[in-house]
Amino acid sequence: MNKVFNLFDFSQKVNYKNEILAGFTVAMTMIPESLMFAMLAGFPPLVGLYAAFIMGLITAIFGGRPGLISGGAGATVVVLTALMQLHGIEYVFGAVALAGVLQITVGLFKLGKFIRLVPQPVMYGFVNGLAVIIFTAQLDRFKETTGDWFTGTALYIMLGLVALTIAIVIIFPKITKAIPASLVAIIIVFALVYFFNIPTKTVEDIASIEGGFPPFHIPNIPLNLKTLEIIFPYSLIMAAVGLTEGLLTLNLVDEITKTRGNSNRECLAQGAANIANGFFFGMGGCPMIAQTLVNLSAGSRARLSGIIASLTILIIIMVGAPVVGKLPIAALTGVMIMVAIGTFEWASFKIINKMPKSDIITGILVAIITIITHNLAEAVLIGVIISALVFAWESAKRIRARHYIDENGIKHYEIYGPLFFGSTTVFAEKFDIDTDPQEVIIDFKESRVSDMSAIEALNGITKKYHEAGKTVHLRHLSEDCKRLLKNAEAVIDVNIIEDPTYKVVTDKHN
Repeated sequence: MNKVFNLFDFSQKVNYKNEILAGFTVAMTMIPESLMFAMLAGFPPLVGLYAAFIMGLITAIFGGRPGLISGGAGATVVVLTALMQLHGIEYVFGAVALAGVLQITVGLFKLGKFIRLVPQPVMYGFVNGLAVIIFTAQLDRFKETTGDWFTGTALYIMLGLVALTIAIVIIFPKITKAIPASLVAIIIVFALVYFFNIPTKTVEDIASIEGGFPPFHIPNIPLNLKTLEIIFPYSLIMAAVGLTEGLLTLNLVDEITKTRGNSNRECLAQGAANIANGFFFGMGGCPMIAQTLVNLSAGSRARLSGIIASLTILIIIMVGAPVVGKLPIAALTGVMIMVAIGTFEWASFKIINKMPKSDIITGILVAIITIITHNLAEAVLIGVIISALVFAWESAKRIRARHYIDENGIKHYEIYGPLFFGSTTVFAEKFDIDTDPQEVIIDFKESRVSDMSAIEALNGITKKYHEAGKTVHLRHLSEDCKRLLKNAEAVIDVNIIEDPTYKVVTDKHN
């Protein structure tokens, strides 16, 4: 039985050593990403760290499954970049809180299961597009605080430090995986810059990260319809992107751990965390795939690691700001480039020749839309719509009819395949009304009447037979089809169904 408030999952044995070490490891890998994501959107770096603490703590305690790590993720931050540029940070806080309300609404109505409707090609396109966005965003790190591009010595130093960071992230795991390679890279590059006094841009050149416990703050925005018109589109997109990213990550953890999480509970936890972000100086967020995988690889299977990670981040904010402020931007840029490379679904290239052309086109289109618009939810929605239309088209071609005349001179049409809006035209072409005998049976034992378009198609066929002075019977209709017929009095007159010269009957043995 799922224990909603069981912090440490006493229903199973917990390895506290693994949980604590995993928590420290996750915290160290979340800090550079949270800083970079915040700076990517133009937020003060401290806003990113607050989001990592708030999202991490609330979702670790109340989230949909143990082992899932949440923080200030790039998927949601990218959505808010334009709002930050156009209206400022206070509107961002309002949008984050409203996004949380929308996510809680999804959880309350138990709509989390609909994430299963996102096809794999759409996810490939989404993830690949997101990876490209993260990568190209790093180009801005090669600019001075004035906005001018680095030149000369400053450029060479930046390139060298970024290359060194990437090299360490690639090589260090071959030596040991006990410590995250990204953390080692940051420490080495930080030490190199600090002890050799190498002139390069650091975090404190952008903004101070010194702070205390996140203070309560009501977003300073007008409470009127105009404000709602401004923030609602961003909130809706952020909520959708956060839930999409989060529920997909939850499914991934389910596959790895061979257990099952609670998608609706995850929606509620994400929503609560984002509302808290909006009122405590956080930029909001969602589950983070990279940090979740780090957590699982470190041996975590309970909620304790997420709690440890978030509390560690808070301690660093309160007492470690002077040190973190000295972090070279080059080190963080190198880490983010590797995150982008790791995020990209390279496996999609290996299977591209095995995928249907429609799936390939869908995946590429979603990636392009993601890169051009930075609107991840819109890209996913368009991809789902395209996939649904392709599925409808392919299903429409599958409807078939086998016909024969029995010893009593009655013609039978045995329908195979789904009858729905996409297949009604092909369905109507299967009948030869003029040459058919006086009595016809249409058998739906191997078919399914799915919607009102199908009911209208049946209505049209029976009318044509009636006008030709012939009788038609419908057999083996499913129970849901019978309900559709009962509710379709505006389309099919129930009295006509009972007319002896124009009757529609169902087989009692259905």
